[in-house]
Amino acid sequence: MNSAHTFDTVIIGAGAAGMMCAARIGQAGKSVALLDHSAKIGEKIRISGGGRCNFTNRNLNGHDGSQYFVSQQPRFVRHALSRYHSADFTALLDGYGVPYHEKHKGQLFCDHSAQDVIDVLQRECAKGGVVWHTECLIESAAPFQTASALRFELHTNQATFRCRHLVIATGGLAVPAVGATPFGYELAKQFGHSIISPAAALVPLRFEHWAQHGYDTLAGIAMPVRISSGSGKQAVSFDEDLLFRHKGLSGPAILQISSYWQPGAPIHINLAPAADVAAALCGGKRNQKIQLNTALKQLCPQLPERLLDFWLAQPQFTASATQKWADIPDAVLQNLGHSLNSWTLLPSGSDGHKKAEATRGGVNVKEINPKTMQSKQQSGLYFIGEVMDITGWLGGYNFQWAWSSAVCAAAAVAADGC
Repeated sequence: MNSAHTFDTVIIGAGAAGMMCAARIGQAGKSVALLDHSAKIGEKIRISGGGRCNFTNRNLNGHDGSQYFVSQQPRFVRHALSRYHSADFTALLDGYGVPYHEKHKGQLFCDHSAQDVIDVLQRECAKGGVVWHTECLIESAAPFQTASALRFELHTNQATFRCRHLVIATGGLAVPAVGATPFGYELAKQFGHSIISPAAALVPLRFEHWAQHGYDTLAGIAMPVRISSGSGKQAVSFDEDLLFRHKGLSGPAILQISSYWQPGAPIHINLAPAADVAAALCGGKRNQKIQLNTALKQLCPQLPERLLDFWLAQPQFTASATQKWADIPDAVLQNLGHSLNSWTLLPSGSDGHKKAEATRGGVNVKEINPKTMQSKQQSGLYFIGEVMDITGWLGGYNFQWAWSSAVCAAAAVAADGC
């Protein structure tokens, strides 16, 4: 390791945010090196969205987007998302002829492959003359004590790098199989930053005694629900699809609520959000000769029959399932309806970072300038993307945060005349 390389900017992490930032800095005429410990770059992009990359969401249209993000300081995202929003990124893809489509709720996916997004970012980096160093392991990073304009010195397994601007784009802990590590947090702490404890987000949830209660027999059922957690000002709810698994629950509904769920707190699932089941059962039973199980399937046609059969087989309802609907006491019907409209569960945990799509927590954004992404603790140090305490909803929000925060940091670096 005898060689030393000097750049205006070094970016650690060649993911979505890192590549976008490197491209913009390079195209602004600054020398930039992009370092990554992996041999392949953009792997999280490649596997996202079922291989088609949900790269943004139309809801991030330049107006206040803080409602779509989880953070101790969600308003931190406002400036970046107003400066570079979904239409800006789609314009970039349009310029390269990348076809895409809206799936639902503003979610935009590539028509062909997530590789299209990676290719665009690599071509943008090429336009900016970005120097790549993959399989580059950083051994140390520290302030560079010299009278020159350079501020940082990094020792790696490949070379020594010196730079004026250092950008941390290392992401969170989600999906360690494609290279996620806590390196960014460790580096941030070295420079005086505090870390909001990282936790798995956008992740399936698990429950104790799941199989003992027989819920594993519902595996494979998918259905629209309303899911909620928290209370008062902290309450949050989503209308999304739920998926039963052998070991718990998943699907967009669970992934969304997992970013807000706190250990020890229950979640509430309305399995029939389009109906007040208790009111329908009690109000419609007069002179009815059909059995309860038939009545319930008529009143809740949106619910899978396998789920309803399971529900009526529960000890508190099994005796009534084949009784005449009109003969069943209102108290029993109200209990049944309430159990479907407000199924309360206490998660025992999640599938963890291995199965998570994002990380909640990270570098405390109180210590970062929201207009430049520059550290308030160390001049010339920047944080972009998921390494910060910013977690977007499912549906392209995290990628847009990567693009937007990268653009803000790049603009700040380019504006530095030194």
